Amino acid sequence: MANHEEDKSEGGSAEVKVENEGEESEEPDKIMIIDPDSEELDFNHSRLTKLENLEPLTQIRRLCFTWNLIKKIENLDTLTSLVELELRDNQIMTIENLDALINLELLDLSFNRIKKIEGLGNLLNLQKLFLSSNKILQIENVSHLVNLTTLELGDNKIREIENLEGLEKLTNLYLGKNKIIKIQNLESLKDLTLLSLQSNRIMKIENIEELKKLDQLYLSENGITCIEGIENCPGLTTLDLANNKIKKIQNMNHLENLEEFWMNNNDIEDWNTLENLTANKKLQTVYLEHNPIAKDPNYRRKIMLLLPWLEQLDATLCKRKTGQCRE
Repeated sequence: MANHEEDKSEGGSAEVKVENEGEESEEPDKIMIIDPDSEELDFNHSRLTKLENLEPLTQIRRLCFTWNLIKKIENLDTLTSLVELELRDNQIMTIENLDALINLELLDLSFNRIKKIEGLGNLLNLQKLFLSSNKILQIENVSHLVNLTTLELGDNKIREIENLEGLEKLTNLYLGKNKIIKIQNLESLKDLTLLSLQSNRIMKIENIEELKKLDQLYLSENGITCIEGIENCPGLTTLDLANNKIKKIQNMNHLENLEEFWMNNNDIEDWNTLENLTANKKLQTVYLEHNPIAKDPNYRRKIMLLLPWLEQLDATLCKRKTGQCRE
């Protein structure tokens, strides 16, 4: 599951007042707007249970209400200038009442209680959608979001990759920590540069032939037994296959741009298989710990003799001039 940090919109932060803030009271805090011309409002960790009193914010571009107790998306109809809406870490169960936000580019509803992707029909300008750590069962109702570049659906209950047709501008797709058993239905995502599918139930690397722009592929913590299916991804710089059941390093000679290779916690026991990494001259970081070969007392020395250009082996930085790792 990937974290994100977004640039803040230009303009001053909204001047707000929290009614009951700092006072011992059983009443929930409420929003009081002091400067209606402000463009940003950050209202985090404030015990808010309801979105209300926002009507004066006619110039607002960014609203952030993380770590509150909000249960319902409501009272946003007048905020047509809104570009970013962050409601992560609340108690929201339904995506609703967003039709008026036609200029919205970022929507973050991570860490809520949402079971269904819906209510996004009018958000045609949406570029980034974050829905991680919910209870979503199916990828649906997003194919019309033609400007979407980032889709985060990690840590849900999704079993199948589907309904992504039309997302031709998508560059980042996060589907880690779900219940997916097969890589499929990605053919239309020709601009995809990052695909994250760690912590699923995938047994085979397949159906990524059309992802020729792929730069980062994360497949750790699955049931993969063979390195294959990446022949048409020569631009990969990061390949994460940690915590699988792989016994042999192969089919990687063409990855001339590979910089990071994570293969720890697998079943590599034959030293000869490491010869297949000698063509990857741009490799900087390799993780091979917790494989059978790592039990060899000369493990680090052997790898550095084979791959002297490495900058890091496992968690240890290497001295490139001497071809040794610091202990």
